[in-house]
Amino acid sequence: MTMVRHILQVKGLTTYFFGFEEKRIVKAVDGVSFDIHYGDSVALIGESGCGKTTIALSILKVLPPGGRIVGGRILFEGEDLLEKDQREMTKIRGRKISMILQDPMVSLDPVFTVGEQIGETLRQHFRLRGNPLIRRIKELFLDVKIPEPESRIKQYPHQLSGGMKQRIVGAIALSGEPKLLIADEATTNLDVTIQLQYLNLLKDIQVRTGVTLLFITHNLGIVAEMCKYVIVLYAGKIVERAPVIDIFDEPAHPYTKALLEAAFGLQEFRKRMPIPGDPPDLANLPSGCSFHPRCSYADDICGREEPPEVSLTQKRSTRCWRYGRV
Repeated sequence: MTMVRHILQVKGLTTYFFGFEEKRIVKAVDGVSFDIHYGDSVALIGESGCGKTTIALSILKVLPPGGRIVGGRILFEGEDLLEKDQREMTKIRGRKISMILQDPMVSLDPVFTVGEQIGETLRQHFRLRGNPLIRRIKELFLDVKIPEPESRIKQYPHQLSGGMKQRIVGAIALSGEPKLLIADEATTNLDVTIQLQYLNLLKDIQVRTGVTLLFITHNLGIVAEMCKYVIVLYAGKIVERAPVIDIFDEPAHPYTKALLEAAFGLQEFRKRMPIPGDPPDLANLPSGCSFHPRCSYADDICGREEPPEVSLTQKRSTRCWRYGRV
């Protein structure tokens, strides 16, 4: 039997959103391909609307109304998730692949205690009941550094702080003992101190369990702190992929460089430089390279022809006609 090296392989994933009478087609994800090794920590980065969350929802097959996967393959441990029906996906969601959302109040039901909500996953996937169920819930509370689990287990979401709610969401995501954990802007609503605590918690969990982490974020500080590999998205396409140290030391795509300048400042006195213009309308993309209207390196060819993906090293690639000058 051939050993599967990758926990996840996304091949040519194309996900569109169709408007009224399908006349307006939003190309949210357009031919995206990437691989993730077991135990890795990988970041999908880019501005809002670039396709990051749509990729995650496509992996789990939980797209909102109007969304449709129109092409590609999503291989999880060698099996194509797009060939599985909803009954089969129910056994995978929460058990093998879990997701932590940006807003814990979206994930938590206000009318049930947090203990009941963690217990739901344990009952479904592990058939736990009674004292073994309560014992496992308390263990999960301690795993995510929630003190006094005996009293917390009986509390409702509105009785908890934002940081504590996010830990509860993390406990729910981990309760199925997943192999892949997707964190979608999981620290956005937390203050800086709580963010750091939460990231350290995820690091500790990865060391202890070996879970593979896929971070969806626009926060490059999180990327530098948590990730080994970075995938940069713009207008539904991958424009650069590289080990994290290469992204920060020598970005190959103008958009990646612009993201870094906007986040940290790369010029004299480390002044932050906002990216000019606005992201394109995904239902009416510009010709050629989608970034060219905002790019200071753009040439005539950039507006005429879409650049191919160019391999820079075994682990690096970019899509840019002018990458050698960035």
